[in-house]
Amino acid sequence: MEQIANGLHMSDTVDASSQNLRSNLRLGLDTECDEVAGEERSEGTSPSTFSPSRKGTFLKKQHTLKDQEYAEIARQVFENSRVEESRCANYEFPEEIPIENQQEIKTAVQRHLNYASATVKASRVFCTCSRETMIKNDKSSDHFLTSCCCFIPHLPRRPRKRTRSHTVDADSEDAALPVPEPAQLTRSDENMQIHKQIDMDFQRVSISGEDTSGVPVDDLRDASSLLVQALLIREKYMKLNLQSFPKTTKRFLRTVDDEPLDEEDTTSHDDEDHPIHPPATKGNPFQNPILSEICCELKMVEGVVQVFESASCSEQQEVINLPQPDRESFLADMNILMALIANGPIKSFAYRRLSYLSSRFQLHSLLNEMKELAAQKTVPHRDFYNIRKVDTHVHAASCMNQKHLLRFIKKMIKQDSEKFVYFDKKEKRMMTLKEVFDSLGLTAYDINIDTLDVHADRNTFHRFDKFNSKYNPVGESKLREIFIKTDNYMNGEYFARIIKEVGADLEESKYQNAEYRLSIYGRNSDEWDQLAKWAVSHQVYSDNIRWLVQIPRLFDIYRSNGILSNFGEMLTNIFMPLFEVTKDPSSHPELHQFLQFLTGFDSVDDESKPEDIVFTMDSPTPEKWEATENPPYAYYLYYMYSNLVVLNHFRQERGLNTFVLRPHCGEAGPVHHLVSGFMLAENISHGLLLRKAPVLQYLYYLAQVGIAMSPLSNNSLFLNYHRNPLPEFLARGLVVSLSTDDPLQFHFTKVS
Repeated sequence: MEQIANGLHMSDTVDASSQNLRSNLRLGLDTECDEVAGEERSEGTSPSTFSPSRKGTFLKKQHTLKDQEYAEIARQVFENSRVEESRCANYEFPEEIPIENQQEIKTAVQRHLNYASATVKASRVFCTCSRETMIKNDKSSDHFLTSCCCFIPHLPRRPRKRTRSHTVDADSEDAALPVPEPAQLTRSDENMQIHKQIDMDFQRVSISGEDTSGVPVDDLRDASSLLVQALLIREKYMKLNLQSFPKTTKRFLRTVDDEPLDEEDTTSHDDEDHPIHPPATKGNPFQNPILSEICCELKMVEGVVQVFESASCSEQQEVINLPQPDRESFLADMNILMALIANGPIKSFAYRRLSYLSSRFQLHSLLNEMKELAAQKTVPHRDFYNIRKVDTHVHAASCMNQKHLLRFIKKMIKQDSEKFVYFDKKEKRMMTLKEVFDSLGLTAYDINIDTLDVHADRNTFHRFDKFNSKYNPVGESKLREIFIKTDNYMNGEYFARIIKEVGADLEESKYQNAEYRLSIYGRNSDEWDQLAKWAVSHQVYSDNIRWLVQIPRLFDIYRSNGILSNFGEMLTNIFMPLFEVTKDPSSHPELHQFLQFLTGFDSVDDESKPEDIVFTMDSPTPEKWEATENPPYAYYLYYMYSNLVVLNHFRQERGLNTFVLRPHCGEAGPVHHLVSGFMLAENISHGLLLRKAPVLQYLYYLAQVGIAMSPLSNNSLFLNYHRNPLPEFLARGLVVSLSTDDPLQFHFTKVS
């Protein structure tokens, strides 16, 4: 833990000088052209040299005596995850907390005796304390689990913000805030006091006493230190990739490692001046100035794109020391977390805490449900339909519902029947839209929702292959290529028109926003340019839409078909164009314009596929991964994350936007996918397997990791609707959102 704390301290020191560094290294901004995108720079301008003084901030893991023990426990967890029962069966808890091994059975009686003795002593001291001391102690321990001499950071229960009002504990700091004099109240202060008066009418639940943990002291001490260590590990990786980490958790971690808070964590932001509706974009959104080129060399080294000052430095392997993770340290940290989720006492502790959070929310609902409903009715101009909603997990190829797609296809058959839309490779000839449907024996009159056959039914349950076939209208891949592909004979014209129609629906509703996922496969290096050309040439833009790029984990298919020779080629095709456009935006002008509306990356595929290969130090580097087997989930995620770290810092030095990692994680398959997601991802999608792992579920709560959940999607693929854990996660305080995933397959009407 000490080494991790030192590493965070190093990161704080480096980040403190980032402002000065950026002023010196806004690479090319001092010679930035005023021309808009597409115009050439004046001749004779030489690129500036990229030579940052930023040093790598990732502290490598120091070897300890427990590393081998953690590695062995992690190996056993991986082995157990291959068993079908461990992947599919729910994690069920008995009525009493189990004792895992014989050693605990022998020491259990002594622990409880010590615990009882300590409780009696504490109660005697507590009874003799003055009332002022009791209040002081209760306030200071409100957000910490205390037991004798042991401290564990425990996040305060996040207020249930069903309306503008929220609950406040009787002994919390908010309850003791001074109220300004009536003469000094502004309009916003009056509104706050009105809502505070509503809050004061709520019934509150207060837990008093010295010890609220409910577990023996030794178990509490062990759980405290290990959970703190896990949170520090996540904080380290979030900071390295410029991803968010909750300020509340960060403040409590600083009380443990005694490190200073960052300046941004001590400042508050005022939301008073934010408009209800953001200003609309005027003109061409893809018409922005292009930065000038900088002088540096790019090269893929052991699966990660590195930035060199010159070609000679590239040959000598003298890389510019931009921050990046260390593979050995990542695996050591992962083993620690794998050992943590298999620890019996910590599982019992986490289960008790999660049950406590759930019970407290249910009790609050019972006590204050009617008052919350009354408070909700006092809020003007706000109901379910006109509150702002963001769909953070939806695939662009299925963002429309089936009725929308059906109407669009019929309209195109009537309007563009003689337009060439498809090239038949077998017959080697162009086909009009009418000829395509004639070959299928269909007319515009014949097609209906049933013949379209894109809705997922019970036949797709645990059949990901059948689900993927639902992307083919009428079961024909040629219709999928014509209507919902970006790289077809028509350059994705129809798909662009559908996306723009969906965007117009979002703009009309005013309060709906979405992040659509587009695919980059990594089969060749031209995919990025083709995707950007599709977006820019067809003006696929809406103020209510942003993009994520999803990368399917399909290397085994590409390798078997001879498309790629090793995994390093796939990574090069995915990330090298992004580094090139950051170095010289004029080399990929359309991609430069498109990336300003890209927010992050996703990793997608069927997680239920068995993984027989474990990511260890013996695993080959991407350039040497030439086998036809697919790399494991953690392998994919680590090398995506590593390239994003270097890319984000490279783009940050140029004053460009950065990207986050938000993969599909925990939908099915082994639980240890969620360990990789906890370490590397800012947010995840699905997270169903958290219901089987109480320790991970509690860590996701403490770290406030966002989870985009899709109950309708899960109902057709992996989990029946009535068993979906979304309500339970919400009650326990996990950060969850409701998302659509694939409206084309799961919805019958427009999303509200």
